[in-house]
Amino acid sequence: MNAMTRRVVIGTAAVSMALSLAACGQAGDSDTAGDGGDGKTIGLLLPENKTTRYETFDRPIIEEKIKELCEDCEVKYNNAAQDTETQKKQFDALVTQGVKVIILDAVDYKATKSWVQQAEKKGVKVVAYDRLAEGPIAAYVSYDNEKIGRLQGEGLVKALGDKAKDAEIVMINGSPTDPNAPLFKRGAHSVLDKQVGKIVYEQDIPDWSPDEASRKMGAAIDALGKDGFQAVYSANDGMAGGIITALGKQGVKVPVGGQDAELAGLQRILKGDQSFTIYKQIRPEAETTAEIAVALLKGDKWEHLTPSKVTSLTGEFKNIPAKLYDAQIVTKDKIADTIILDKVYSAADICTAEYKTACEDAGIK
Repeated sequence: MNAMTRRVVIGTAAVSMALSLAACGQAGDSDTAGDGGDGKTIGLLLPENKTTRYETFDRPIIEEKIKELCEDCEVKYNNAAQDTETQKKQFDALVTQGVKVIILDAVDYKATKSWVQQAEKKGVKVVAYDRLAEGPIAAYVSYDNEKIGRLQGEGLVKALGDKAKDAEIVMINGSPTDPNAPLFKRGAHSVLDKQVGKIVYEQDIPDWSPDEASRKMGAAIDALGKDGFQAVYSANDGMAGGIITALGKQGVKVPVGGQDAELAGLQRILKGDQSFTIYKQIRPEAETTAEIAVALLKGDKWEHLTPSKVTSLTGEFKNIPAKLYDAQIVTKDKIADTIILDKVYSAADICTAEYKTACEDAGIK
């Protein structure tokens, strides 16, 4: 089976998204939901809404798949808006209401240990989604995040070309409370430490804040000078946007990477402001998670969905059943046969008036 055939469509048409949200969204809000102890309810807790993927793709795809597999199932949804204490209250409320399966994408992975332990004592199964929460997790679905970091490093090296071996690099990493962030960092370092000259400035950014990333980039320029670095590693597209804004204010133009294939990131790539992004197929990740959650709720077999085993970042919890999906580097010339082909975004979504010429130059119609 070739790579083209393997690709799984992760986006749905806007109408389908709207219908999915209309059918499932309101029922998912905790203030409108019922008792939840009837064995037909699945909790869904997402960490934040600054990254566009969660509300645009993850939530509707998970809800849609759960409804497909279990028509009379209800999804109780909440977004923690990057606040750990808010997410703890949301989690505890689901347990109190008798919800037996919770899909958890943690704000702070370390904080979840006691939550998950208490939930397990009450017979509640927790599926860690996208981020590996700490505790006795039933299953984990995400990506090979260290490999994603390696891809980011490789993308930056390729963007530098012949200049890579002597290049000085700024690294703007993700949130220290996100368990994926150190894996991205480790993977990127494994490439950059060997293939570039030197990392001259490095910062972790709380909450993946684009504004804070922009401020740190400004501080890096002040410390290093406009010619004191030749590229910037950004752990995601949102922060890349802030970084590129800071670079633009100082008249600096260097390769900048990213991750998540956000619409704004893709447009920056077409315009030439951003060098690449990392495209992760969200639909298979989201649908597999929904399948596991429904199987856990019904008492059906699901082990075939998790062929791998992982250990929590602290090393305390081992042999967690897992499914880890792959990802790929997307540059300007790859947008048409990845993002558009997979219907994540259409050419019309990407090629607004400002980007029409850039799209034409990239062969996107």
